[in-house]
Amino acid sequence: MDPATATTIDGLNLFAMLGTVLWHLLRIGAALQVLPMIGGRGMPMRARLILAVALSATISTVLPEPPRAAVDATTVLSVFREMTVGVAIGLVLRLAFEAGQFAGELISQGMALSFATLADPLSGASSTVLSQWFFLIFGLLFFTLDGHLALVTLLVDSYAALPIGAPLADLQGFLAALPTFFGTCLRAGLLLALPVMMALLASNLAFGVLSRAASAMNPIVVGIPVALVTGLVLLALVARELQGPIQQLLEAAFLAARALTA
Repeated sequence: MDPATATTIDGLNLFAMLGTVLWHLLRIGAALQVLPMIGGRGMPMRARLILAVALSATISTVLPEPPRAAVDATTVLSVFREMTVGVAIGLVLRLAFEAGQFAGELISQGMALSFATLADPLSGASSTVLSQWFFLIFGLLFFTLDGHLALVTLLVDSYAALPIGAPLADLQGFLAALPTFFGTCLRAGLLLALPVMMALLASNLAFGVLSRAASAMNPIVVGIPVALVTGLVLLALVARELQGPIQQLLEAAFLAARALTA
């Protein structure tokens, strides 16, 4: 075969492969766009695009061929469905990280650190220092526990459970999955912050009683430094026990994400 013919054949195959990658890029790219640690402003857009295309090209080699695209309502609905499923998968995992940030917000109120804020890499808004600390703890444990590998497995299994172009089997269950898991994340965030919150509440109550007994003792001048030091010591103790609860929350997040395409 002469080089011109080989180049033409390879070009035709390249365009066919590109269409397959683009079909998978819809769901995978939408999921990566809203994922924590990867999506948002914490990672450059070009890097996210390269990661999404590389992952889509790799996954497309082990999956059945998607349907041929056409300019009709079926293709438009399939594109919209793929992007919706990808966004839903990413949001479920992002809600798990939001539980940690919620715990940080609650603890910041008792430690008088609510005024200490940093730029949130996910949304660009300001959040407290402790919220960012919990976010980093969640991110480190996510990669330590091979959450990135579980994410790739989840995306591959989602195509087996819900192939491209197939309708959702349970639309009501799909719509109710995110609100249900949102309640789970709120409860998990509250339980993470509850031990430190109760200890800080007892400390603040003690200084309130002392300030009533000794009017010369200013609860703001004395109480805030003690609450800050007490909170830091408690956080150091709590950090050693965070792996178990965070692992359980991430496992619940992956189960909820799998239920979206079941």
